[in-house]
Amino acid sequence: MKIVIIEDEIKAARSLANLINKLRPEAKIVAQLQSVEAAVDFLANSEQPELIFMDIQLSDGLSFEIFKQVEIKAPVIFCTAYGEYSMEAIKANGVDYLLKPFSEDDLQKAIEKVESFKNFFQQSTRPDLDALLNKLGQDEGKKSFLVFKQNKYTTVQTDQIAFIYIRNDSPSIMTFQQQEYALDQSMDQIQNMLSAKQFFRLNRQYLVNFSAIKEVEHYFGRKLFVKLTIPSPEQLLIGKEKSGSFLSWLENR
Repeated sequence: MKIVIIEDEIKAARSLANLINKLRPEAKIVAQLQSVEAAVDFLANSEQPELIFMDIQLSDGLSFEIFKQVEIKAPVIFCTAYGEYSMEAIKANGVDYLLKPFSEDDLQKAIEKVESFKNFFQQSTRPDLDALLNKLGQDEGKKSFLVFKQNKYTTVQTDQIAFIYIRNDSPSIMTFQQQEYALDQSMDQIQNMLSAKQFFRLNRQYLVNFSAIKEVEHYFGRKLFVKLTIPSPEQLLIGKEKSGSFLSWLENR
């Protein structure tokens, strides 16, 4: 079985690949792709795989954009942190999904389901993308976060968040007023909750609000240096492999 993994988090992609190799040693992972742009280029110019694992939230947008640009005949298993109710729209369109964080047993069952109903998953009609996008509410994203600080619960409106970053191994919110609040979710989960139009994952440590970006400069090694309207604990650098998708995100709004 030839498999393609479309996942912008290298660690998550590697973990998934290891599980696949464990469960299906005969399978061959022919590509691990991190963006909509890379996925479209590969799928348009290569032999179709027999199975695709696809994260919904990629570095340069939602993976549903891939379906708009290239015909996908292979069955797709989405790996996502979205809730089950939202995923009913995806199930109705002839694909399957794994809800993050998923176990080895979850993956085993998903693969078995695809193998058992392969013809069902290879429908010639493409998913109803508009219905999927409306169901998932990707344009709006999460409106607020419940946080706990100084023995009190309060809510932080998402549009007041300048960036979210890893501090002491856990995500924290930094508001435009430079107030900081710890979060319980993982960065992957938080990214999937937020609007892909409004927030961009610069790297493993930082999710940045478009409204917080002041300017962008070229940096050594074809990297980009992102300056914000408020101070950040570290320099915000984007590697060359992600710089194109970041500039595209800035432009296509």
